[in-house]
Amino acid sequence: MMRVRNDDAAAYEELVRKYQARLVRLMRTIGPRSDMAEDLAQDTFMRVWRARHRYEAGAKFSTWLFTIAANVSRNATRSVGRRQEVNEVDAPLSGDGSQAVGILAATALDASGLMPGRLVEGTERGEIIRKAVEALGERQKTALMLSRFENLSYAEIAEAMGLSTKAVKSLLSRARVNLREILQPYIDAGVIPNEVQS
Repeated sequence: MMRVRNDDAAAYEELVRKYQARLVRLMRTIGPRSDMAEDLAQDTFMRVWRARHRYEAGAKFSTWLFTIAANVSRNATRSVGRRQEVNEVDAPLSGDGSQAVGILAATALDASGLMPGRLVEGTERGEIIRKAVEALGERQKTALMLSRFENLSYAEIAEAMGLSTKAVKSLLSRARVNLREILQPYIDAGVIPNEVQS
């Protein structure tokens, strides 16, 4: 990023290649609609380029990038809300998204504290878990994705979201409790929760 700060376009292209897939996966989850993920990721990278001269090497680049991404996502969510667009049912994740579903599945099972004996097909389970995460509030969803998917520490998440470390711990705790509550009927009896039904 220090080379990018000095207008090195090749270094910028290298950063985009390195972080593009991760950022698109993150935006599929924290953005207002999964079909906007690539556009939101592109917008994030455009903002990185425009802000390159203000970059300070104090924090990890990924933390700075995810801070910008969270802001882009919040702005897009507000914009979509103002336009009152009808949110169509998102297409199931595929390709690199399958890894995200696996991580979300692990998060849900961790949150539940249970290992159900009769898990149905992975695709259905992944879709139910993805929708359960989508049912979380914006801040809980963002904190959860940065923690589980991007492996950021509490301090890094706090910096990216503009919160205290204590607030991040609280958000993650509430996110896990909310996931457990949403998924409990599915874990106990295989019943698809109301919050995740299309």
